[in-house]
Amino acid sequence: MRDPLRVPGRTTPRRFARVRRGGAARRGTPGATPSRTPLVAYVVSRFPKLSETFVLFEILAVEQEGVPVEVYPLQRERAPMIHPEAQRLVERAHYAPLLSLAILRSQLHYLLRRPRVYLRTLFDLVRWNLGSARYLAGALAFFPKAVHFAQRMGRDGISHVHAHFASHPAAVAFVIHRLEGIPYSFTAHGSDLHRDRHMLRQKVAEARFVVPISEFNRRVILDECGDAHAAKLAVIHCGIDPAIFRPVPEQAGEAKHPLRLVCVGTLHEVKGQAVLIEACRLLAERAIEFRCDLVGDGPDREALERQARAAGRAGQVRFLGALTRTEVAARLRDADVAVVPSVPTRDGRREGIPVALMEAAATGRPVVASRLSGIPEAIEDGVQGLLVEPGDFRALADAIGTLAADPLLRTRLGAAARERMLREFDLATNARLLAAHFRRPPLGATEAT
Repeated sequence: MRDPLRVPGRTTPRRFARVRRGGAARRGTPGATPSRTPLVAYVVSRFPKLSETFVLFEILAVEQEGVPVEVYPLQRERAPMIHPEAQRLVERAHYAPLLSLAILRSQLHYLLRRPRVYLRTLFDLVRWNLGSARYLAGALAFFPKAVHFAQRMGRDGISHVHAHFASHPAAVAFVIHRLEGIPYSFTAHGSDLHRDRHMLRQKVAEARFVVPISEFNRRVILDECGDAHAAKLAVIHCGIDPAIFRPVPEQAGEAKHPLRLVCVGTLHEVKGQAVLIEACRLLAERAIEFRCDLVGDGPDREALERQARAAGRAGQVRFLGALTRTEVAARLRDADVAVVPSVPTRDGRREGIPVALMEAAATGRPVVASRLSGIPEAIEDGVQGLLVEPGDFRALADAIGTLAADPLLRTRLGAAARERMLREFDLATNARLLAAHFRRPPLGATEAT
């Protein structure tokens, strides 16, 4: 039966467009030459966000594979510090306000030309997000901007949309697909998948493919959406650059020093720094000499500083604030042990495979981490690091104490951790896999003529 809401002429996904330096050929350009090179639009929540290095460097790596990328942020991140590598993308990113005259014109464009599709898409967004105040509010807030992005992408010859996060960015990609027929995909990370799964089934059903960052996430999606979509799911890990995160050789005869711990991440409950500070209290009670550097900033900084003072560890637990990728790499090389004490939060947040864990492992540092979500896929207990139950500060202190007492174990675990990162979490290799998915023509697609 014919769907009365289907747009005439949109029975197949958008065709590949010819790509030129500085942009793609517009649809219908006379004499356009067929090409397998797609022009990909990345839809992201905030850009450039210092803590989301995995988005920035994935984009740069995909472009290194010969796939041009345009960035469409839902919000502009205004922070005092950005990664220097982000500047070029910031200068050409497609920022837009929540509402403007141009955005209103885009609504009118579709209301006049495709009113059924426009209204049906808005109706579906509302009904599939009922029961989630956060997702419903986001859907309504970002819908006008999504419509505007759709018109701009259709005009500029975007051939594929990739969203980072299964939450609002994936919903925006869904809207663009409905209005312009451009195929889309999205990457499912951590809290975006585990905290709230309203509309996940519909996002997966209409996506061309989906990228869970771990086998754990793949199983979560299949449990929620059913095995019918299993072929769409391609596990591709976020990656790290092993040339930036590289080990330094141990110096012979190096003077003994307190155990140097480092924990990198936003200062937020989900990262588990409160658990680490409590473990540090136990380490001090056990007369283990240490220094613990917390790299990152966030909403919990003041509470964590108070906790460190109350535990009498203010001199040993240092808050270094937000650092660039190069500065983080230097801190990791200076450390003896990296700690990733992630915990599930009361509101359902949880990590996927923390990038900070990958960076530490690639630097050849033994990792003490929580046995949570996809973390055991990167660190096998006793092989590349030590795993403990989330929130168990005593077990965390025990694991750190074990590494403090055994330098040879630290060296062995760190070397194995780097080897695994090189094998499975290399940024260039995984970007190549993603670029191959972008280049693959959708079923039933025809080339531009």
